[in-house]
Amino acid sequence: MTKTLEIKCQNLIADLGLGQAGDAQDVTALAGGVASDIASVVVGGARYCVKFALPKLKVAADWRAPVHRNAAEYAWLSVAADLSPDNAVKLFGRSETEHGFVMEFIAGEGVYLWKDAMLTGSPSRGEAKAVGDLLGRIHAVSAQAGFDRSAFQNRDDFRALRIEPYLTFTAQVHPDLADTLNAMAEALYENANVLVHGDVSPKNILIRNGAPILLDAECATMGDASFDPAFCLNHLILKAIYVPALRADLLAAVEEFWVAYCAHISWENATVLEERIARLVPALMLARIDGKSPVEYLDEAEREQTRNLAVSVLKNPVRQISDLVEIFKTVLKEVSL
Repeated sequence: MTKTLEIKCQNLIADLGLGQAGDAQDVTALAGGVASDIASVVVGGARYCVKFALPKLKVAADWRAPVHRNAAEYAWLSVAADLSPDNAVKLFGRSETEHGFVMEFIAGEGVYLWKDAMLTGSPSRGEAKAVGDLLGRIHAVSAQAGFDRSAFQNRDDFRALRIEPYLTFTAQVHPDLADTLNAMAEALYENANVLVHGDVSPKNILIRNGAPILLDAECATMGDASFDPAFCLNHLILKAIYVPALRADLLAAVEEFWVAYCAHISWENATVLEERIARLVPALMLARIDGKSPVEYLDEAEREQTRNLAVSVLKNPVRQISDLVEIFKTVLKEVSL
């Protein structure tokens, strides 16, 4: 932990009236994503989690984003807390001057990170279905006429954090797919039908007593409903490639997620949305190999396998999630023989 982070935590605690700067004790940096500094801090015997947006992300490529995105993240977490408190982290305030906020530190029995469970080969406990249901409910609420969109007019931030590093950058690496990837990028930028979380990844989903809690909503914006489901399903497929023992479970979980999510679609034709998701999933797969934020756990052989599979589906797109799953089942089965 750096002295700078400790000072930022002290200033944040004081700014929010949770205590004096000197009351912030036991400041400990936490491992997490690449876009923020995250730490735990003890104030008056209570442990909190604090988060600060970074202007330059912690990746090899030059990837920058405005720190005011922290406000959209806090607003997204507030929406989730209002909709379903059991599926949300408790919030204790945000500082505009520090570009940081304080939330509940979640730990204890009955709590685990979904990513860790998959990577260690733990069988499915219904996480995908529960996440699909929660995400569908949030999207449905945000599509209603009375929803306050004012905190989520962040499509330029979304472009900087998601569209450019995942699709536009990857299009430069694969010029034969540039037209396809750039068209997807433009559509994601232009559409704004639901509140998009932007990082529905198992690394950002804690399971507490069976209920998923979505964190890390730095990319939150009104956007295209296809992005969040495709982003999550992509991760399930990548884990299926990495953990052969869970392959059948994880590919089944893809369809379980979709069925649970689909039950809430009210803002557009579900068939039309499903087709966009099915087309976007392989693009995101390729982005996690050749984009600005490559997945860290695949070896070179698995990376090449993922790349080839993604390119093949991008060049021969399907319209349904079930068709996508069947392709992956067939190809991965052949590879494992």
